[in-house]
Amino acid sequence: MNISQLETLITISKTKSFRKAGELLNLTQPAVSAQIKSLEDEFRTVLVDRNQPVTLTDRGQVFLEKAEQILDIVEELKQKLSDLEHTPQGHIVLGTTTSIAIQILPRILSYFQDQFPLIKTTIQSMPSSLIYQNVEQGMVDIGIGYLIENNPQVLSSVLYYDTFELVVSPLHPLAGKTIPTLDSLREVPLIMLSPDTVGRRFVDEVFKAHDIEPHIVMELSSSEEVKRMVEINLGAAIISRQSILRELRQGSLKVVSIPELEVTHPVGVIYKSSRYVNSAMQQFLGDLKGMPETHFISSE
Repeated sequence: MNISQLETLITISKTKSFRKAGELLNLTQPAVSAQIKSLEDEFRTVLVDRNQPVTLTDRGQVFLEKAEQILDIVEELKQKLSDLEHTPQGHIVLGTTTSIAIQILPRILSYFQDQFPLIKTTIQSMPSSLIYQNVEQGMVDIGIGYLIENNPQVLSSVLYYDTFELVVSPLHPLAGKTIPTLDSLREVPLIMLSPDTVGRRFVDEVFKAHDIEPHIVMELSSSEEVKRMVEINLGAAIISRQSILRELRQGSLKVVSIPELEVTHPVGVIYKSSRYVNSAMQQFLGDLKGMPETHFISSE
């Protein structure tokens, strides 16, 4: 059974003629007859009384009622699909780091809530190293994090660039040094991010390249936790510059410039290459990629 057959039966019920139905549907009379015969064979019943004028049998009348309902549903579906082109709607599961969720997503999601109220979002916080895995496995629709992999199963686009900075309390001894060196950190108590974070991996690589064994006094899972410990002067830390902009403005943290750490790291949007992109995702990805870098990077 197909939609064309149902349309043909409905038209016959109205015109009471195979010939007139064919003219309205731009079909030959034999084609109309073949469609009705195919329906009758499939359902093993007679739907049309072919005496003149052509009428539907009692079974045909029952079939007609359901056929009209099916076509109404199909028309409604077409309309809803068409509406999605003009009013994107749906649900998006976002996977991102804690610092990005706090620093960047509020501005992005506030914009989308105003512009596209029918797009609903759920945010799952995770290290950047897990974002790729969750995107590839379909656990999240869109990831926003540091672009650290070349994965053929995943597409990505750069949104902005971040750096990792050495930060201390204004009371810390390094706060008064004008040109400290990386080597001067050998004996400095460091509060580090957990090993599964991009920032920690980067710092470990820098220290290893310069044959430095850092003095780690604490490991924490998020930048927010690290910042609080540094503010009360329990140690220095190396974390994302974007995550400390508020504290820099308030004066509760101070950046200590270390040339070896001044490397830019791309932050971007990540999504699976083979998955269906619904209207909500299309709108979200399109607008996200079109935003200028200044939308993500706050001024101090």
